[in-house]
Amino acid sequence: MSGALKEVRNRIKSVQSTQQITKAMKMVSAAKLRRAQDAIIQMRPYAQKLQEMLSNIVSNSDSDISASYAKERHVEKALIIVITSDRGLCGGYNSNLIKLTRQIIKDKYAAQHAAGKVSVLPIGKKGFEHFSKAGFTVVDKYWDIFTGLSFEKVQTAAKYAMDAFDAGEIDAVDIVYSEFKNAATQRFAVEQFLPVAKAAAGKEHSKKADFIFEPGKDTLIAELMPKILNTQLYKSVLDGNASEQGARMTAMDKASENANELLKTLKISYNRARQAAITTELTEIVSGAAALNG
Repeated sequence: MSGALKEVRNRIKSVQSTQQITKAMKMVSAAKLRRAQDAIIQMRPYAQKLQEMLSNIVSNSDSDISASYAKERHVEKALIIVITSDRGLCGGYNSNLIKLTRQIIKDKYAAQHAAGKVSVLPIGKKGFEHFSKAGFTVVDKYWDIFTGLSFEKVQTAAKYAMDAFDAGEIDAVDIVYSEFKNAATQRFAVEQFLPVAKAAAGKEHSKKADFIFEPGKDTLIAELMPKILNTQLYKSVLDGNASEQGARMTAMDKASENANELLKTLKISYNRARQAAITTELTEIVSGAAALNG
């Protein structure tokens, strides 16, 4: 019985050690989440208004410069930018993003994928590892963007996609990412990056805007378009960063709760084993005393 007691005792110590780790990770993620949440909350209105302006410019402009990024053509080659995390232990965050990416390829780009003309640009180590091992054509230059995350780093990835689209090497670019709602809620989304989507007809925000361009229309659009597209991708990366921290904090909180439940069960088992051991010892003592008296 002493062996059973020792085994349960060791399991209790192991669970307690694991619980200390999950609690520490939850606290770290909570601190990171506050910073990431502030960043995306401040960025989102600016990025959304820029995106509306870009869609409106494209819808109401006949400029060749705007058409270069907005021109819709038959999709032979597609690029999917998927934003995952560098580390695990964040619940189903990464697996859901990977699953959604595969679903988009299956539903939207099945013919292109069969012809080997779908490439994946992963941002985040987990996505890079998965799609590399799965045999996809992977753009492996930008997966470590979260190491020292900055607008400049994201801009290089956006420029790669824009240059490839402008040169006709890619006909469509989609972004798969997690839109941050709150610490416990993320919305896994697919967003069209290129060609630039035109403003949807009939919606209030899509009313024709009479822009006044200074110094000149083509010059301003040529400057604005890349900046707005850079901002769009940066917003998606910030969304992903906040979503990752929220998912990890929630996962570690749940793991700590599960550890508490397991500890309760183990302590009950330990007490029962201890009581059984004491009862056995008492029985042996009583039996020995009876034998001596006999």
